[in-house]
Amino acid sequence: MAKAQVNPTRMELTRLKNKLKTARRGHKLLKDKRDELMRQFLILVRENKELREKVEKGIEDCNRNFVMARAGMSAEALNVALMSPKQEVYLEASTKNVMSVEIPEFTYKTRTSDTNDIYSYGFAFTSADLDSAVKSIADLLPDMLLLAEREKSCQLMAAEIEKTRRRVNALEHVMIPETEESIKYIKMKLDENERSSQIRLMKVKDMMLEAAHKYDERPDGQNAHRIEIITGAEEE
Repeated sequence: MAKAQVNPTRMELTRLKNKLKTARRGHKLLKDKRDELMRQFLILVRENKELREKVEKGIEDCNRNFVMARAGMSAEALNVALMSPKQEVYLEASTKNVMSVEIPEFTYKTRTSDTNDIYSYGFAFTSADLDSAVKSIADLLPDMLLLAEREKSCQLMAAEIEKTRRRVNALEHVMIPETEESIKYIKMKLDENERSSQIRLMKVKDMMLEAAHKYDERPDGQNAHRIEIITGAEEE
């Protein structure tokens, strides 16, 4: 493949050497990037696993509290108590660059800073189990946002790791070997051409020396006929 695609010239040899040098440097940088991405990805996966277990347990506790609140109140009273929320939450999304990966960052703020505004009902006509349920779901909100952030970060980093891995493999198993093979082929052809040129020069020299020797041996001392030396490229 390499022999059919490259011209065996010194200019092409210089270009391929520079290309090989750049490819090796890029290969090293991409391998370092892949290794660092893998390290940070494993850290995120461990954090995500712990956080997911915590959130799932929190959601289970919230459901249990709401079931208890529903057991102590009628369905109509529960719906009326939760019909008009008093507090509002504003979510802000931004990104940060980690090894060329734009991972998300979620922050939130509430309309008021009063922690009691999470209760949108009066305490006189509701059960304490409803208060516990509302408080547990409000406390779980930061962990749920953090879990969403971690999981999206894991997805983006996994995609970048796969992309980087394909690039590393392409350089390591395709581009660098093909370039090395092309350089080897050009060097071989240049050496072969140089040897052929030296052989032709040696033959020309021998023919000239032989012709000069015959000229000196003429007894009449007259000029010999003109010697024509024909040199041609030898095909091997």
